[in-house]
Amino acid sequence: MIEFNHIYKSFHVGRPNEVTALQDVNLHIAASEFLILVGSNGSGKSTLLNLIAGNVFPTSGEIKIAGQNVNKLPEYKRSQWLARVFQNPLQGTAPELSIVENFRLASLRTSPKTLKIGLTADFKKEISDRVAMLGLGLENKLQQAMGSLSGGQRQALSLLMAVMADIKILLLDEPTAALDPRSAEIVLKTANKLIKDYSITAIMITHNLKDAHQYGSRIIQLHNGEIVRDIEKDKKESLSYADMYEWFI
Repeated sequence: MIEFNHIYKSFHVGRPNEVTALQDVNLHIAASEFLILVGSNGSGKSTLLNLIAGNVFPTSGEIKIAGQNVNKLPEYKRSQWLARVFQNPLQGTAPELSIVENFRLASLRTSPKTLKIGLTADFKKEISDRVAMLGLGLENKLQQAMGSLSGGQRQALSLLMAVMADIKILLLDEPTAALDPRSAEIVLKTANKLIKDYSITAIMITHNLKDAHQYGSRIIQLHNGEIVRDIEKDKKESLSYADMYEWFI
């Protein structure tokens, strides 16, 4: 589904402050795989995610999505494949619009835009049923402004909105870093269920080793822009939390 072939990414090329964020990264992420990215600050995790999203382009090498070279494909053209949930719950939603209006905009993300939002009774019923799965009682508050909700509520709804369009890839950029433990648990359980139910290829960055141990089918550790560990599903299942802790000592 996603291929990195000899990817290098440098910033400020040719200047005194030139930085190489990724160097000779080769990676194949299969369809429906749930990949966890770990690594210390500055290891290249966010750069890797941004290269998939199209926020930045590689300095050299080739990136493919669904067999297509996307080296120069801008972010908005990649929406046919992917959605992204950010660390900050305030990103990715319209705070002044209601919950149901935000869902309607999300459902139109990969469709031709019109001036009509189209909040039919059937659509509202569909959204109510989806939101009910969170167990937060928000299905009865669909007219409430998104900006009035807590960070945990907005993040959980952002996940549901991310899969409103027929996406194949979900990028989770430290989605629980700004949340309290209870909200973080709800968000991760929701993400895990959606990834399985919709057979989505997912990549999640996290600094929480317990979450990295509990979720995902594969773990990759980055260090100084290189992949230093690639733990496949069979080995991940036998990996202990203590083993992972040792990686960072």
